[in-house]
Amino acid sequence: MTAQTIRLYGIPLSHPVLAVRGMLERKGLAYRYVELLAGGHPLALWALGFRAATVPAMRLPSGRRVQGSLAIAQALEQIAPAPSLYPSARAARAARAAAENAERWGEAVLQPIPRRLIRWGLRRHLRQRQWFATVASPLPAPALAGWLLTPIVPLFVRQANATDERVQQDLAELPALLDHVDELLGRGMIGGEDVGAADLQIASSVRMLLAMEDAGRLIVGRPAEAFALKVVPDYPPVPATLPADWLQPRASATDD
Repeated sequence: MTAQTIRLYGIPLSHPVLAVRGMLERKGLAYRYVELLAGGHPLALWALGFRAATVPAMRLPSGRRVQGSLAIAQALEQIAPAPSLYPSARAARAARAAAENAERWGEAVLQPIPRRLIRWGLRRHLRQRQWFATVASPLPAPALAGWLLTPIVPLFVRQANATDERVQQDLAELPALLDHVDELLGRGMIGGEDVGAADLQIASSVRMLLAMEDAGRLIVGRPAEAFALKVVPDYPPVPATLPADWLQPRASATDD
């Protein structure tokens, strides 16, 4: 496969895009990464012939277009079976099924949470929009760009369902979800020597959460922390935006 025959389209800070880039690196596939302007990417994707408005989006050498980290992982397995993103054929069938279940859980359950937290902060705080413009936009004058982002933020929020109620629910559920990540690590379902689709799917979400100056405190000291840093070493710090009382553990009905 010649260089730049695969094109991956993404936006800055997208954790699913980081997961897919890890998949491409794992397989040793040459590709061209095209970074789209966050907020303007839906129009750009439609102009490029994609049906949905989300990244990651990939155009394969055949011209086929694929969107979403799950679908892209399967497409990459088809065009480059080795090295695989899943347990090898020599492994028990149950191991393959467990890896696929972990990958689907990471995509469906864990992946939306950091996206909602980021977008909630963009809606609530001008300073967060200015930070976003600094790290994720080619536009000059971040202070001004932060203002310019304001009209499109409600669209971001609706796409992610980043309401107060949903974000508070996410934070209440997050410790149990992180317990599940630690359990998967303890059972060897993720975190092995060979980085697979499930590792990348889950680690990218945990790494984005860990970068948050507020929600990241829920991960520090857990096995999930070391795992995320190993798989995704670099991610820019995300300034705190969440109310402190939303991060406090909730008392159970049996507490005094």
